[in-house]
Formats: sequence, structure tokens, C-alpha cells
Amino acid sequence: MLMKNSGLKSNQHVATCPACGLLCDDILVESNQNKIKVLAKGCAKSVTFFEHPINATSPKIAGKSVSLEAAVTHAAGLLKLAKQPLFTGLSTDIAGFRSLFNLAQKTDGNLQHMNATSMARNLAVLQSTGWQTTTLTELKNRADVILCIGSDIVTHNPRFFERFVWLENDKSNAMFTDAASREIIYIGENLNTEAGISPKGARTLSLVCSASDLPEITIVLRALVAGKNIKAESVAGLKVRDLQTVADKLKRAKYAVLAWIAKDLDFPHAELTIQNITETVSILNQTTRAAGLPLGGSDGDSSTNNAHTWLSGLALNNAHVEHDCMVWVNSFSAEKQPPQTNKPLIAFGNTDSKFATEPDVFIPIASPGMDSNGTLFRVDSSVILPLKKLRENDLPTLNEVVNRIEGLL
Repeated sequence: MLMKNSGLKSNQHVATCPACGLLCDDILVESNQNKIKVLAKGCAKSVTFFEHPINATSPKIAGKSVSLEAAVTHAAGLLKLAKQPLFTGLSTDIAGFRSLFNLAQKTDGNLQHMNATSMARNLAVLQSTGWQTTTLTELKNRADVILCIGSDIVTHNPRFFERFVWLENDKSNAMFTDAASREIIYIGENLNTEAGISPKGARTLSLVCSASDLPEITIVLRALVAGKNIKAESVAGLKVRDLQTVADKLKRAKYAVLAWIAKDLDFPHAELTIQNITETVSILNQTTRAAGLPLGGSDGDSSTNNAHTWLSGLALNNAHVEHDCMVWVNSFSAEKQPPQTNKPLIAFGNTDSKFATEPDVFIPIASPGMDSNGTLFRVDSSVILPLKKLRENDLPTLNEVVNRIEGLL
């Protein structure tokens, strides 16, 4: 059943948006004959997600419409023949992933998220040296200096500054600092710094460089924060004195936050940049307070990784995996496609999913947060938020489909 919200019209709901890792839970939407319209608090990503219509809902075998029972039976048959199935995509909520995990265990399959490559950059640093990170709530209440390294953040998390930095519409404001007086610093390329301009009109400090130069730049910044003397006048096109200005601001801060998005650090040895960031945080914490903040988060990747860790004790696999059957799962996005494969392909996804090659089996499933209830972890992994069903239809959940397949094995 649809969840109601007091004080709203019967067809209006305050929803949580799964389109990025922030999981904004204040989106006002309206449903008319199962067509959803974002009325308030939306961003471009939330509008794309919520206003996407339902298209063909019939399961298919080799492109031909069939019953759900026939599709489930055929998918089970393919998995019975497989010796090394690969469950990939994994864009789903926690309940969906738990069912996939059980199916992978039963079929000796491997699990790999579509964002595995970028997730591995953070994981490599966490496993090798550890880190000190914060939450979005702590940033909201305490941060007085925020350094964004590698990207402008709003490309991936459009409402980051609105909800957690400037707090213009939040009567409670920050608990331990003046939100409007925060200092925002950028180091990276292709920067859109408009969102970082404070309500008081204070401009941001921006140092523009190539992303591939960030390992060199961040190690110099790390050295300057540690009080080392750098003899060079410039590094990768940036003046050392400008990096010294950044280092001084970080050292004077009462609570500095160094934020990055691993997906934007797409160059060889990108994990060195992340390690330099986290080591800079460690140095700062010897004399003041500082923390790192890995942002981004999409396609349920934070939830999938967390659930896999508590179920297995291990992180998700990032290495290339040989397979003789691929199971592709994409509950939230119609555009993202499975990797190329010449093996049998079973796909569970959005009703408008696009495929370069027709899957052997395609079963349209409910999108959590629109067609069904669900839960996801926020990108900082400190909060788990409910997703609400907003429209009525007969689409099965991933959990239901996978459990039916498992029952036939």
C-alpha cells in the first residue's frame, strides 16, 4: 500500500530520493494516475528518477513477451546449467541485495557492483592505512573549512551545499558553527564553484589543475600541512604559495573536512590521492580537528557494499571475474547497461532498460522508492533511510523474483 503523509493531499507524498548518495528525504511529489511529478525540493537527478514513466512491464525471453512464471523458470534453468555465474550491476536496495547474496551462495556465483572500480579506490586506502572520516551530520554541525578535492561535488550530489553546508532553509542551523561563514576551497578540474559561494557572498578559493596531477599536488599539500619546507615555486602548474594558503587555512580551522569523490579520480594510481588526503587529515588531528568525507554514492553502491560486508565479512570483489552466465541487476536507472558478454544474460531492471544485446531473459522489476518500499544507506554509511512506494502497479520486487528463482534450484 502507498504510504500517506499527514497535512498533504491524498496524492502527495514526502519521499526519499535514491538518485544519489545523499538520499534527500524531503522531496515533495504528487502522483496522478501513477504519473509522478516533483513539486518541491527536487534536483535534476530526482526529477529524472521520479518522473520516469512506466513502460512495458511484460517479462521477455529472447525479446518475446512471456508470463512472469515462464521467465522465472527459464532464468532458473540457465542458472542450473551455470558453473560460474556472475551477479553484477547490483543496483538495488538492501532487501534486494540480500536475496541476490543468497542466490549467489547457492549457485557458487560471484558478486560485483557496477561501481566496483571507483569503490575499490577508497577501499584500497581504508584497508592499507585506515582513515578518519566524518558524517554529513557532523559536517553540517561543525565544519568551518571544507576542502573539495578533485571535483565540484554538485555534479554527483546536487543538493550537498543546500542541505549540509549553507542551511539557508534550516531553522535549526548548525549547532557549533556559523554555517554562512564557512570557507569553501576547491582543488581540481572542470570546477563549478557557484554552489560554494556563501549566502554572505564570500567567494571560494579555487585552484584549478588537471585531475591526473592530484597525486603530486596533494602530497605537496600534505607536506606543507606537516610544516615541511618546499623549495619548488610551483607543482603541476599550481604555485606552492597558493597551496601554502590552503594549508594555513586547514591548520587554523576548528573542524576541517576534506571531501572527495572516488569516481572522479579516474587515472592511474588514483588511490595515492586519497591516501594523501587521509594522511593530511591525520596530521591536522595532531593539533586541531579534521576529518575526511568520501562522497558520491550512486546505484545503491554504499548499501550493497555494507550489506555484503556484514553478510560475508568481506568487501565486494573488484577483479575481473570469468563467468559462464551473467545476471544483471539495475533497479534504479534505465540507461546503464550490462557489460558485454557472449554468455547467457539474465537481466532484472527498470521497465525502460536499454540493452545493446537482447538478454536471454529480462524481467522488469519494481524500483524501490517509487514502485515499492525499501531501505538504503546514505553515502556516509551512518544513516539508513526508508524508501516509500509512491504508485500502484503489478511489478514484482527483486526480492520476490530472486526468491522464486532460488526456489526452483
